[in-house]
Amino acid sequence: METELKTKIEDLIKSKKVFLFMKGTPDAPQCGFSAGIVSVLKQLQVDFGSFNVLSDMKVREGIKEFTNWPTIPQLYINGEFIGGHDITVQMAQSGELSKKIG
Repeated sequence: METELKTKIEDLIKSKKVFLFMKGTPDAPQCGFSAGIVSVLKQLQVDFGSFNVLSDMKVREGIKEFTNWPTIPQLYINGEFIGGHDITVQMAQSGELSKKIG
């Protein structure tokens, strides 16, 4: 991965305590899995940053390489990769997501 792209991804992740790489925006998700994570975060009243991977193909492909995770959305908390939709929903249901967010 080129250094400039890696730095851009790292800076995005660090820009907020909770950060979501998603398809679309929180107000207009463009896939059901992205909408699902946005819904979970809004229910928990979490302030989160996001990046629409559909707006930048380099970031869209780069984030998959960055985490070695093949799908989007991808959720980060305190700079740590948490996972995609299913993991996030399971963590929310168990209460683990709220604890992790603090």
